Amino acid sequence: MIYTDRRHAGALLAGSLEHLRDRDPLVLGLPRGGVPVAFEVARALGAPLDVIVVRKLGTPGQPELAMGAIGEGGVRVLNSDVLRRGRVSDAQLSDEERREHAILTDRAARFRGGRRPLDLHGRTVVIVDDGAATGSTARAACLVARARHAEHVVVAVPVGSPEAVESLREVADEVVCSDTPRGFYAVGQFYEDFTQTGDEEVVTLLKQAQEPAAPVVDREVRVQAGPVELAGHLTLPPRARGIVLFAHGSGSSRHSPRNHQVARALNGEGLGTLLFDLLTRREETDRAHVFDIPLLAGRLADATRWLAGEPDAAGLPVGYFGASTGAAAALIAAAEPGSPARAVVSRGGRPDLAMPALPRVQAPTLLIVGGADLPVLDLNEQALAELACEKRLAVVPGATHLFEERGALEEVADLAARWFHDHLG
Repeated sequence: MIYTDRRHAGALLAGSLEHLRDRDPLVLGLPRGGVPVAFEVARALGAPLDVIVVRKLGTPGQPELAMGAIGEGGVRVLNSDVLRRGRVSDAQLSDEERREHAILTDRAARFRGGRRPLDLHGRTVVIVDDGAATGSTARAACLVARARHAEHVVVAVPVGSPEAVESLREVADEVVCSDTPRGFYAVGQFYEDFTQTGDEEVVTLLKQAQEPAAPVVDREVRVQAGPVELAGHLTLPPRARGIVLFAHGSGSSRHSPRNHQVARALNGEGLGTLLFDLLTRREETDRAHVFDIPLLAGRLADATRWLAGEPDAAGLPVGYFGASTGAAAALIAAAEPGSPARAVVSRGGRPDLAMPALPRVQAPTLLIVGGADLPVLDLNEQALAELACEKRLAVVPGATHLFEERGALEEVADLAARWFHDHLG
């Protein structure tokens, strides 16, 4: 997976940390590159953000070999084996510690601008970096967090080498890593923009995290669709740049966990989302309704008109995200004359059920299919040929129809976020 930049990586990483929300976590970014990632994680979890400033103590003559680490508040963690093997004297240890402590104190003061560090005592702490090549800095941060009496220590990174992730499991209670690719040689290879994070950016993000967030719409709604009302959930991040309506597949609903994971990624990209039921509870009992694609497409068009009348969402560019049969409904709705849809994304979709409408779709359309979902892949290849708009077929290697494989749904969320970002922004 390739991330646009650190903020994009953090928005996607946050989706894998939702289970920590109920633990009232603290998010700690490793300066400097880890702070933009941590900022998005903290914002998504509604958690306080701070930095965890650590300095490795390099062994004399082998500075890359850590003989220990120091952290704020006088925390000092030593590796007795390295000290013994390196025959490090007390004077050498003191000199190295003095040098690194001066750097640590200066950076911590500069980043926080005089604010006190967060109290970790008894808390769940999420240590975030932009990646883990060796994991040595994150390991040191875990030890420092333990010494500061954190109760539960989680390390979260968007990408890491398999070896680094395994080593972090030795010192953390939990390690969350979105991607552990083969052929890993540097964190930067997984970012389009890996520009060095400056001190000023760290200071700015920490200040922003202290400010009250702008109001966010996050509420249950009743969507008027012709003669019926449909249950839904509307989410709008601050200064939303667009909104995506979700059309779920057969047998699913607005509670679809897969659609919710994609929706969280879109919210992190500054896009609003509307997840709603396409059928009433009574209608769901009739299987004929579940596969009545024109009916479902009509409901999606009705929901779009209803949304245009909502003050919070009025005027926002509209996109459709459809899964399975819901993708056919999204494509038919987008093909209607005057449709406001500016972009469509299909996940494991059945565009063959909308084949006559495909040449009329004008909105840029992305078809996402699992590489192991061969029958549906074939149907999507046929549909791609019928589309006359800007179009793309993205195949997630090894994924089956429900994208249950490790990292598969994260890649779907990443692809969808990029598509909507490009066409609704």
